[in-house]
Formats: sequence, structure tokens, C-alpha cells
Amino acid sequence: MASILKSLRVLSDPVRLRLALLLVEEELTVAELQEILGLAQSRISTNLALLKGEGLVNDRRVGKNIFYSAAEDPGPAALAVLEAARGELKEAAADKAHLAFTLRKRKDKAAEYFNRLAGKFGRAYVPGRSWEALAHGLLRLLPPMAIADLGAGEGTLSQLLARTAKKVIAIDNSEKMVEFGSKLAKEHGFPNLEYRLGDIEDPPIDSGSVDLALFSQALHHAAAPQKALQAAHRILRPGGRVLVLDLLSHTHEKTRELYGHVWLGFSEIELQRMLKKAGFSSVETSIVSREPDAPFFQTLLAFAHK
Repeated sequence: MASILKSLRVLSDPVRLRLALLLVEEELTVAELQEILGLAQSRISTNLALLKGEGLVNDRRVGKNIFYSAAEDPGPAALAVLEAARGELKEAAADKAHLAFTLRKRKDKAAEYFNRLAGKFGRAYVPGRSWEALAHGLLRLLPPMAIADLGAGEGTLSQLLARTAKKVIAIDNSEKMVEFGSKLAKEHGFPNLEYRLGDIEDPPIDSGSVDLALFSQALHHAAAPQKALQAAHRILRPGGRVLVLDLLSHTHEKTRELYGHVWLGFSEIELQRMLKKAGFSSVETSIVSREPDAPFFQTLLAFAHK
């Protein structure tokens, strides 16, 4: 009886329940559990130790990694609790979706070596071939639409978009950036490009007035990224889209001092959570580039619909 009561006591905590449910589905590392749940490593490790102490979780070492899995026979009482939690715990469905995403990433890592063997765009020199030229060509394929470039800076991207867009509204909180960008727009003959002084967490744009909200390496400058994404949702028309290009989570603290970054990037699951919380659907994320030199910054792309 004492063992049953102790197991039930351990499973009475929501975090431990979520961990147990995930480990029933798949063998996972602490890092993978951290990404799925969005919790600190120390909190996950502490709760795993409690589950392991009651015989509810097993672990095994593979190289530098320790993989955790559910015990084969946790007992009828624990099984009954887990079965009930699967249907009643409000986070269970989201955790399962994030688990599927993490497992896809695991497969992608396994395929990465073979992708490198296949070569990369631009590995061999070909006259006239460049990412810059390709970007110019692809931008011409965009349909005419109203675009909000949030955190635009001097607006180099805004000016590229203005070549085919119906209207581009470039938002920045620096007066000098807005002044400089406005001057360039006038010099280059873009009457459909307007620079406005404002904050990306509350942009001076009418609700439901744009087709695309764009954050290009801007979200990590926001004091409250969640508010910025909610603001993007507000200004979009029904069916509008948001596109985020930002840094993948990193530990390079010097970016705060050197580049004024507030946040050290975002994980894919973290950005997915924020977009869904802001009201977006059909959220897609992927890592689209990795710098070849230290500290090897990676660029994360996220795309979603209102």
C-alpha cells in the first residue's frame, strides 16, 4: 500500500504527469524534454529523479546522452492515473504535438550528414549566381499586397518588397532610421513605401489592414515578443500571414552589448507556442541557415496564418 500511495503522490504533480505521459510515448533526453515542455533543465531533472526513485521511469546512457523512458510495469494504480491524465490534463494534447515535432527534428539531424554530402547552393562559383540575385527574382513573384515590415531599420528589405507590393509600411522606433529610410524611399521613387515611427509591440497601423506582417531579425529586440506577435495578429486581415526570421536560441551573451539584442534567439517550439497564443494557426517553423564561423548563429523561419 505504501508503494502505491507514494507513486500516486509523485504523479499528483502536473509536471511529473506530463513527463510520464511523454515517456510512455517515446524515449527522450532531458534536452528534448526541455524543448517540448519549455521548462528549465534543473526542474525537469529534479522531477525525473523523483519519478525514477518510484520506479516509474528508467534511464540509459548512450554516449554523452542519457535517455529516459517509462517503466515497463509501473503498476495498475499508476497506469490508471496516466490513462485519466491523457484525457483530462489540458497540456497533454499540445505536449503530444510538440513531441511529434521533436521526433521529426531528430530525424532531420540524422539526415543532415547526407545533406552536407550533397553539397550546398553556391559551393562552386558560377558567374552571376548568388542568393541576392535569387531573392530579387523571387520577390517579383509576390502578388501585390499590403505589407507591414515590423522593426524595419533603414528598410532595405522594405524597399525590395515595395517593387511589387501594393503598399509597404515600415515600422521602427528609431527616429533616425525612419528619417533615413524615408529619404531613401523618396530618392528611389517608391511612393507605395511609408516609414512610420513606432514600436513593434503596438505599431501605428490600423487593425485588419495588411496582408503580411514581417519580422526580419526584429523580434529579439522586442521587450515583449508575445505582445509584438499579438499586435501583428491585430493588424492582419482575416487570412493574412505572418513571417518571422530570427535567430535560433543561442548562448552568445555579447549580442546584447554588441547588437542591442534583448533575447538570445528563440527555439522552434518556443516560437510555435507564442504564435499559437497570439491567435495564429497553421504554424510552420524551420531552420534555414547556419553561419560557417563561430559562434555559428542559425536562422529560424516561422510562418503562420490568421
